[in-house]
Amino acid sequence: MTLKIGIIGCGGIANGKHMPSLKSVAEAEMVAFCDIVEERAVKAKADFGDANASVYTDYKELLADKTIDVIHVCTPNISHAEISIAAMEAGKHVMCEKPMAKSTEEAQSMIDASKKTGKKLTIGYQNRFRKDSQFLQEVCANNELGEIYYAKAKAIRRRAVPTWGVFLDEEAQGGGPLIDIGTHALDLTLWMMDNYKPKYVVGNAYHKLSQRENAANAWGPWDPSKFTVEDSAFGFITMENGATIVLESSWALNTLDVGEAMTALCGTEGGADMENGLRINGESHSQMYEKQIQLEAGGVDFYDGTGDDPAELEAQQWIDSILNDTDPVVKPEQALVVTQILEAIYESSQTGKPVFFN
Repeated sequence: MTLKIGIIGCGGIANGKHMPSLKSVAEAEMVAFCDIVEERAVKAKADFGDANASVYTDYKELLADKTIDVIHVCTPNISHAEISIAAMEAGKHVMCEKPMAKSTEEAQSMIDASKKTGKKLTIGYQNRFRKDSQFLQEVCANNELGEIYYAKAKAIRRRAVPTWGVFLDEEAQGGGPLIDIGTHALDLTLWMMDNYKPKYVVGNAYHKLSQRENAANAWGPWDPSKFTVEDSAFGFITMENGATIVLESSWALNTLDVGEAMTALCGTEGGADMENGLRINGESHSQMYEKQIQLEAGGVDFYDGTGDDPAELEAQQWIDSILNDTDPVVKPEQALVVTQILEAIYESSQTGKPVFFN
């Protein structure tokens, strides 16, 4: 069986991840492309569709096509909830790009729509499908680290501020590096810990470097007048069971200690980090040890139809979950907690007070 896919939002993330990955999935066919800039949708059809594919500038017209089974929402954060809910109400399963939504309220409304319509909903946290993530999650699931009571979620860039699209627009995105890349690091950390019960959060968001003219940057200087989101944000998260998570996120920070979508875990039986490849540490026979995990195959990789690209693996398991009626790897209830914590960090920064969860 082949599922018919509609793409809503044909910008950077659609071209960089969603559409190339779906093209690798034999059971998926992209039949409709929508973007408010028609030229982008036309180009997406030329690159990833066929002559019979449809082009739209209004997503509601795309959703009216009853032959479409699945929608990928690849728009700015401000419209994630609106489009996802409309798609599920139109009878489509939904893959929404991260973060789930700008607010907890919006994210919860997406889950409510999924339950009401019976349509599947997942969020684009493709870093779960990296080899190191998959290996470490199995280690954690087997309780090899014991009780994980301290973790660090890291998403730090020295100077890599995205200057295109609406990344710098607080109204459209809801935030900067915290909601853009910090969300990946936090998702990985919560997933490894299998702990989705935060108790309270303290956080700070900074606008320290954003107003600099002609700043050094990987993608060229940013326009300070358009930089309305934070340049860095940090959170201290205490979970109901007493565990602590420190979340670090930045697009621009005077540091050499950089790394993205990484987690470090400390448990009663061992620890792990992604600072220099994947490392596991612990104690054995009264001696300390450190293991460097070799993730590259020494022999022949048997072809499984998807290769090792995390985005392709994400797309394949998502389509499989629909065809086989199983849960997707990224459950919306998990993504909701990520959104709750990110929102609480922003709130704590604004009020100067901790934010407690019910």
